[in-house]
Amino acid sequence: MQRRQEITDEIAARTGIDEPMIERLVRGFYAKVREDPLLGPVFEARIRDWEPHLQRMCEFWSSVALMSGRYHGSPMTKHLPLPVDAAHFDRWLSLFEETAREVCPAEAEAHVVERARRIAESLELGIAVQHGVLLGRGERFRRSDISEKGGVR
Repeated sequence: MQRRQEITDEIAARTGIDEPMIERLVRGFYAKVREDPLLGPVFEARIRDWEPHLQRMCEFWSSVALMSGRYHGSPMTKHLPLPVDAAHFDRWLSLFEETAREVCPAEAEAHVVERARRIAESLELGIAVQHGVLLGRGERFRRSDISEKGGVR
């Protein structure tokens, strides 16, 4: 517990990230997501009450950005059934990076964006595997690459 707090404190001191910044980032990002023509429908089909989701995402990003240990969950499991592919992850990253530029000082922006890129890559790889697609280095998952029966074309 003490070691985790020391790590969190070091990251906060180095990057300027704190819980209020994470909340501004999360709320600003999801406001854009909800308005986005590509991502909005994916989220709106699954989230009825946004406040608990936003609180959970603040916990998630606190754990990711500050190593706070606030989030306990399985992001991969939640994302596997979603009807998303490379285009969705590209848009997600674009909106996230835009929001990070608006909300965060440079060091904090670099820190959260680097982690967001790794998360997006990991989730895309997991979703591809779920559909029987093994991606090579630099390859992207496109839903159009799978047949109606779920196999690779």
